[in-house]
Amino acid sequence: MSLNRYSLPLLAFATLLIGSDPSKADRPVRMSPALSEWSPARATYYASSDPQVAGGGACGYGDLMRSGYGMATAALSEALFERGAACGGCFQIRCVEDVRWCIPGTTVSVTATNFCPPNYGLSVGGDGGGGGGGGYCNPPNQHFVMPIAAFEKIALWKAGNMPVQFRRIKCVREGGVQYRVDGARYFHSVLISNVAGAGDVVAVKVKGSMTGWLPMGRNWGQNWHINADLKGQPLSFEVTTSDGVTLTTYNVAPKDWSFGQTFVGKQFPF
Repeated sequence: MSLNRYSLPLLAFATLLIGSDPSKADRPVRMSPALSEWSPARATYYASSDPQVAGGGACGYGDLMRSGYGMATAALSEALFERGAACGGCFQIRCVEDVRWCIPGTTVSVTATNFCPPNYGLSVGGDGGGGGGGGYCNPPNQHFVMPIAAFEKIALWKAGNMPVQFRRIKCVREGGVQYRVDGARYFHSVLISNVAGAGDVVAVKVKGSMTGWLPMGRNWGQNWHINADLKGQPLSFEVTTSDGVTLTTYNVAPKDWSFGQTFVGKQFPF
């Protein structure tokens, strides 16, 4: 069916917009133990009123409300972003160590929708986590940049650059997986969004009524592309997430589909 105080340098490169609250997602994703255990990181925030926060970020989601990500997203440092492979994954974050600023017993769940690029002109800082130097997202830092509304669920805004712990969790979404088809002639680009379960897509195949299953390549973020003659054919998709689960949706786009349209298919279990 179609359908702050910390305005970091990253905003000049990749804009942020606040996205979904997968509040029901309190169970770790069935992935390797290293991805489901709590790990150390740091977190900062940006002011949601910042005029630069106008796009969908480095994952390509565009309007995050329409893409299904709502009001709790984050930009990830290079150590976590994995060149866009982490896009769509969900993380649970809690404040640790600082009794002055942490809100005890609280967590916030966010979706990775953006990239916080390194700024090698700024030092990492004396605390090893980016504090003082300003190079919050420089390797090897594991760092999250959240909208202030999400940050204030776990800490007071005065905390600034805060030590936290994070873990991967299962994503909970409303509705089905969304496929936005763009391109021209034989070039097809498909943005895959609103993915439940693991959330981060690692492989995609497309099938027309006159083709077999054709593997697509990652263009950037969660945009996948292929060069093929698919016009005038209903399109089916096979999508695999990082936990190895594959979802196959047949004829999600009718044979008279057009570039620029979005289609909704089945959803991953969660």
